[in-house]
Amino acid sequence: MTAFPHPTEVLPHREPFLFLDEVTMLDPGVAAEGYWQLTGDEAFFAGHFPGRPTLPGVLQCESIAQLGAYSVLLHAQMVGKLALFGGLDKARFRRQVLPGDRLDLRIDVGRMSARAGKASGRASVNGELACSCELMFVLVDL
Repeated sequence: MTAFPHPTEVLPHREPFLFLDEVTMLDPGVAAEGYWQLTGDEAFFAGHFPGRPTLPGVLQCESIAQLGAYSVLLHAQMVGKLALFGGLDKARFRRQVLPGDRLDLRIDVGRMSARAGKASGRASVNGELACSCELMFVLVDL
């Protein structure tokens, strides 16, 4: 199995806003797979929702976007760039994601230029789709 750089070696995100634990498959600028292991100790579970902790859908989309940024930033032409969210379309949430779940992520990068691009992604738990969305991103110099 090929070991890929830890997300903190590629992304500027840090705790408590890093939602990608490991990348398990990578074709830079094309596709990637990885996961986010939820422990249940994340602070947002206390307020979303008391007595019924649920991973917010927007954080599912953010974890997909972080995997997308990881894939894009490791493309040879993107050295010295920062990927920023440009938009989010067709976000759909199909199941609850609970404390202790492993959120498996997949991103497929579509159109990409030196300044922007589009991708589609999904998140699942135990093979069951939890979230899908289309992302737009812009690339800026660091």
